Amino acid sequence: MEWEVVIGLEIHAQLATKSKIFSGSSTEYGADANTQANIYDLGLPGVLPVFNEEALRMAVKFGLAIDAEIGKKSVFDRKNYFYPDSPKGYQITQLHEPIVGMGHIDIDLGETGSESGKTRRINVTRAHLEEDAGKSVHEGFDGQSGIDLNRCGTPLIEIVSEPELRSSKEASAYFRKMQSIVMYLGICDGDLSQGSMRCDCNVSLRPKGQEEFGTRTEIKNVNSFKNVERAIEVEIERQMDILEDGGSIKQETRLFDADKNETRSMRSKEVENDYRYFPDPDLLPVIIDDEYIEAVRATLPELPEQKKARFEAEHGLSAYNASVLSANREMADYFEAAAEIAGDFKMTANWVMGDLSAALNKNEISINEIPVSAEQLGAILKNVKGNDISNDGAKEVFNAIWQGKGSGLDNPVDQLIDQLGLKQVSDTSAIEEVVAQVLSDNPKLVEGYLNTPEDKRAKAIGPFIGATRKAAKGVNPQVVMEVLKQKLNELG
Repeated sequence: MEWEVVIGLEIHAQLATKSKIFSGSSTEYGADANTQANIYDLGLPGVLPVFNEEALRMAVKFGLAIDAEIGKKSVFDRKNYFYPDSPKGYQITQLHEPIVGMGHIDIDLGETGSESGKTRRINVTRAHLEEDAGKSVHEGFDGQSGIDLNRCGTPLIEIVSEPELRSSKEASAYFRKMQSIVMYLGICDGDLSQGSMRCDCNVSLRPKGQEEFGTRTEIKNVNSFKNVERAIEVEIERQMDILEDGGSIKQETRLFDADKNETRSMRSKEVENDYRYFPDPDLLPVIIDDEYIEAVRATLPELPEQKKARFEAEHGLSAYNASVLSANREMADYFEAAAEIAGDFKMTANWVMGDLSAALNKNEISINEIPVSAEQLGAILKNVKGNDISNDGAKEVFNAIWQGKGSGLDNPVDQLIDQLGLKQVSDTSAIEEVVAQVLSDNPKLVEGYLNTPEDKRAKAIGPFIGATRKAAKGVNPQVVMEVLKQKLNELG
């Protein structure tokens, strides 16, 4: 039987507020366990939550970025359940009247390996505000678990997609796009490793052509793009094996074990009634008006789709290059700053996506930690464009600055070019003398070149270029090529 995969994602993004959603506790990451949870976060008897308006502003900003309906009236509800890391016994969240209603984003199908340059619209059901729970800690407890409540009360938006994703790669592309948007907006740092952003994957199968959805399972707290793909693929295979053997899928919450590459059952999946939702009696409905919404809209930055379109239209980049360079706001800003100085956007794009990205990956650092500034890369590439140094010379200067050799210099790029002897000789008369000597010293090579058909001479000229550059280091290869062609043609 042919099966159709149905996937929906629930993405949790921690909002980058300085304090928590209902208290003044700090949200700073990395503090000692249980030092940033106060009586309000723990819901002790008699305390009253106070809503953080900055969390509201950030949620509205996100809603506008995905062209969503903004709830002028939103209501906080209590979602009742008991987990060790949730000391209240309930979570303050939103259900029927969320701050952000139906919206959408477009994912690049080129990322999925299906149709390069084409996009697919994925609808977002809602994005609601809620408080985060604490965290169970398992390391160092010798068969026991500890509870760190620092994260309790950290503001989240939970972004719920429609079940419109049809492959693990589409799910990963959707997750990446959401990370890009929240980071562009400055409302979340998007750090997957620290749990600032994480994802629950809802997966089900149905016979191809059937409209009714199959029974879904939820894979909890997946925190990398690669693991989103792996977890979904493993779960698809597991469900398919069960269904094709005549079994049925149990609605449940599962955990992905990346080491064993398997999902395993955590608990039966609760439904809405199990949580006994009701409006939180301690919090009034949140009412906003058009004026508030428009004031937030005025703060929206240029978003990834807009930047991508501008990179194509203004800088002549390909759709693929524009997509890659606009996905990360810091990378996009770095690229533009360097390209403005270099005076060549295409060359800078190739460098940023090639040598620079390779260096970042090799050293496992982000663009924010790069030791070569955008201004320095721009100056390096300006020298390449002006034929003052070769591309190999540019790599030498780049690596030297990366290793700290330019520190303390007033003008590190130009000074390093001089110190490393990388300045290219473009003086035609000087190069003509070297070329004449090379041709005189290699009569057999000259004879072989002259006997080579014209359509194959481009390859035959290679040995002369190598010999000339060896005889006179630092010569401009373009000028060498022009002089060689001229002199060889005169001989022929």
